[in-house]
Amino acid sequence: MAVPVPELQRVCRQAWEPVLARARQAVVFLDAASAEALHWGCGGAGELLAAGALAVRALAAESAAGTRVVFVVSGRLRGGAAAAVRGVLGRGAVRHCVLVAGGEEEGSGPAELEETLQRWMGEGGRAEVVLRGPPLLAPVSAELCLLPGLAALLPPLPGPGGPGPAEVGAGALPAELRAAVRALVEDLDSFLTAVGLREESFAVGALSRVVAAELASYAPARNRRRMATSKASIVFVDRTLDLAGAVGHHGDNLAEKILSVLPKLPGHKTDVMVNMVELTALRTADETCSIIAPGCLAQPNDPAAKALWESFMNLKQKEAVMEARRHLVEAASRENLPIKMSMGRVTPEQLSSYIKLFKNNLKALENHCGLLQLVLATIQTLKHPQTSKWDNFLAFERLLLQTIGESEMPSVLNQLLPMIKPYNERTKDDYTCEDFLVLLVYMYSVVGEVKSGKELDAAEEEVKTALVKAICDEPELSPLLQKITGCDSSLNLTSQKATDAVDGIFRSLGDIARARMHMKQFNSIHNPGSNTHQASYRPLLKQVVEEICNPERPDPVDIEHMSSGLTDLLKTGFSMFMKVNRPHPGDHPLLIVFMVGGVTVSEVKMVKDLVATRKPGTQVMVLSSALLTPHSTIELLFAADHLQLHTDI
Repeated sequence: MAVPVPELQRVCRQAWEPVLARARQAVVFLDAASAEALHWGCGGAGELLAAGALAVRALAAESAAGTRVVFVVSGRLRGGAAAAVRGVLGRGAVRHCVLVAGGEEEGSGPAELEETLQRWMGEGGRAEVVLRGPPLLAPVSAELCLLPGLAALLPPLPGPGGPGPAEVGAGALPAELRAAVRALVEDLDSFLTAVGLREESFAVGALSRVVAAELASYAPARNRRRMATSKASIVFVDRTLDLAGAVGHHGDNLAEKILSVLPKLPGHKTDVMVNMVELTALRTADETCSIIAPGCLAQPNDPAAKALWESFMNLKQKEAVMEARRHLVEAASRENLPIKMSMGRVTPEQLSSYIKLFKNNLKALENHCGLLQLVLATIQTLKHPQTSKWDNFLAFERLLLQTIGESEMPSVLNQLLPMIKPYNERTKDDYTCEDFLVLLVYMYSVVGEVKSGKELDAAEEEVKTALVKAICDEPELSPLLQKITGCDSSLNLTSQKATDAVDGIFRSLGDIARARMHMKQFNSIHNPGSNTHQASYRPLLKQVVEEICNPERPDPVDIEHMSSGLTDLLKTGFSMFMKVNRPHPGDHPLLIVFMVGGVTVSEVKMVKDLVATRKPGTQVMVLSSALLTPHSTIELLFAADHLQLHTDI
């Protein structure tokens, strides 16, 4: 028995029940990850206001509150979240507060937390602590769920020696990462409890192995596995084993392009801002136009818009754009708007002309608001300058795949050199500094281990020098470059700071190239090609899923089974001497793939399609910590404050 979509929606809503039941006459404060889960799962603040909340606010220490407040934090009350809650309560106005949070801190259950909150409130305050059942999930599509509280999670890169796979245990991880792994295990266990599943855990990669082992030995999970009747395989895969998939442009997918080129909604890691000016009478040249509230992609309460978003996630771009036109024409016909149907290629201008029909009809606007937001997102993406650059990236990546097969890394870097241009020499088609980082990550991830030597050092030094000069020449640092250099303005950026940042990036690139060195079966993602075939990229995730779906069922080499008890250990031990079927990830009717460190839209579609063709009858679901775009991957890898999981408030 697999998890049907309505079941998933029930679990997402269930996490909010304690909040909705206590929202009446209260000001509700959410941290960023909770807000994102509410946005994708229930449609946002409207749900809380309908339950009687007086206001819904972002959790920040300086926020004013009424006498009754409800705090919702995605994980435990620690770090930045604790400081913000203390700040709000310390202002003295609050008399009754409710905290809805994740699992218990060791040594501090609900009673201890209530005492702490009462102390922060002062004399006469009442506090209630509610520990959530299911985790806060963001259901982005029918097959994909994110855990927004863990968006900053990324498996650590191996150092120059690289930790041997067996050497890494939870105890060896830095404190922040250990806390993130524990939070992930608790969230997964409560999710599997809510849907009544008993899982077999498998892992590909060092951090995945730690997560799978922790889940297998987690005490509440053992009790659940004894009781649950439905079975699933959960396969954890380290993102860092294949970063080319996260920064590459091979997906011909509309959702991926929308998420990559439109600006993010403030405070959100996934959803984007859709400019809604076209539906108003406002005349403005201001692109951002902050007077009009932005639209977005998440429309969980609008079935037509939701169906269109699924098409964007699952169809090729051309088919998805035609689907957008079809939905728009049907909506206009239902509202008796004077639509002129045209066949042939769909253009952004044609979609715009259809959108304008809804402009002065308030009833039609209200009925089809979700649909109009998705179509406007399509129009703005198709017209966006980054979209035309997408094809340049794709062509260049194909060229790199060819060149990497034919020549050594130094000569590939030398070919890259003339393309690094300072700000005043760049045209709109030239690559920016951030674009170069995307290409470098792609190169080093695809090529695998690089032969070190004087030639490589010299080539890297030249690229570093050009990159430092280009960064220092930027008149204004983009938000991404600010995070990478640790400077909030180009005025504070010194040549030394830029050099340090670029040196750090190249150290990481060396580690990225070494990420698969311990793999036996999945040690390459580059197919060098031949006289008859072009060189190509072989996604690691595709290799993993093909291995799982292999009808021969060979014993997986790099997909490691994590035993969760004595029976499993005995099976594994006996299988050395006699014919015992060892657990295999293809054994169960539901396959859950968990990408540790983020996944892309293209990868979700690829997993879904592969399982449908190779193992029909098996249901598949992808879980991850984030939905990645090329630039968000660069930020995860190189931002100076990597993995401050609980301070993002």
